[in-house]
Amino acid sequence: MPPPPRRLIDEFAATEGIGGDYSIAIADAKGEVVAESGIDETRVPASTMKTLTAYAAATTLDMGSTLATQTYVEQKQDGTANLVLVGGGDMLLGAGNSDSAHVNGRAGLGTLASDTARALKQRGISEVTLRYDDSLFGDDRWPSGIAELDTEHLYYAPVSSMAVDGARQWDGANPQNPDVFSTYPALSMQPALDAVQTFRQRLEEQGITVQGDVEQGVAPAETSPIAQVQSASLSEIMAFMLRHSDNTLAEEFGRLLAIDRKTGNSPAGAARAVKSVLEQAGISTNGLRMMNCSGLAEESKVTVRTLLEVQQRNLTAGTGAAAAEGLSIVGFVGTAADRLNDASEAGLLRVKTGSLDGVTAMTGNVSRTRGGALTFAVIVNDPDDMQAARDAIDTFIAGLPKL
Repeated sequence: MPPPPRRLIDEFAATEGIGGDYSIAIADAKGEVVAESGIDETRVPASTMKTLTAYAAATTLDMGSTLATQTYVEQKQDGTANLVLVGGGDMLLGAGNSDSAHVNGRAGLGTLASDTARALKQRGISEVTLRYDDSLFGDDRWPSGIAELDTEHLYYAPVSSMAVDGARQWDGANPQNPDVFSTYPALSMQPALDAVQTFRQRLEEQGITVQGDVEQGVAPAETSPIAQVQSASLSEIMAFMLRHSDNTLAEEFGRLLAIDRKTGNSPAGAARAVKSVLEQAGISTNGLRMMNCSGLAEESKVTVRTLLEVQQRNLTAGTGAAAAEGLSIVGFVGTAADRLNDASEAGLLRVKTGSLDGVTAMTGNVSRTRGGALTFAVIVNDPDDMQAARDAIDTFIAGLPKL
């Protein structure tokens, strides 16, 4: 009889409906592969690609830092004033007051408007023209492969220096908890402009008259902000990104990494930055093709060996802890909350799921019931029966804690 890890993989392979285009592997906590099939074959990974981006960003960026949204004022000799709203990358701004209890909305445009209005009135200013600076991520906001898959704008909004609620347009159907939702409303294709229009409304509610149309601009040189609000920490935003499989935020982490590593302020530069960090960490990138940082592309390819090696690093305490802590917990939170086959194993698996038309995948790490840990990765492309393939993955992971 084969050893238990091999038996799990054999049972997976024997499942009717999964087809033959799959890769699957299990490794111990030290990274030694204990059972596999097709470990070095390249497959379309869907959103499991986000684990690569998360690891690279978490081990490079200051995950305790925050993203500032600021206002600057230029008071002219004729008594007029120009106000500039400058985005620092917070795409989870709230439309109202800052909300310390949530990640989504931690920094509120209502609070920023109130603080800005107070500072303006102290300067004797009651009327302004309003400009906004959305230059942080340059002109190239569309990674390869995304536009072709997201024709209805449900899964990606252009990475911007600012956005309200990730650019989600709920049309009055906002969830009660801004951090917890499972539906996908249409996303705005002009997130920064929408944010500044919301800010304008909040500012006018504070008694400041905004003259004319809002246009793009830059903050006056050698000046300090008159008001600012701070996002949740990058660590908290990463957890939000992973658990909601937020493509926009994944691309933004790639862009922040590219700026930090100077690989080019572009989607291609972001992919280069992620790959360079992986290689520097000794993680295999053989066969890796990153069309983008989110996995929302049919042309992206990765091996389960790469996914496994990322997860093995996630088991080691260090600067990249945010990439592991933000994973979905099977049976509890995130995209894997409903993937539990055995209630006794709730909380024992931290995973990242992946789904596209013709793709179902999962990777993560496991707390064994007898002590110790494992890592795993599985990708199925073009199964004969998608639901059967998804169920086979759930059955496979249910057996891992018992190994």
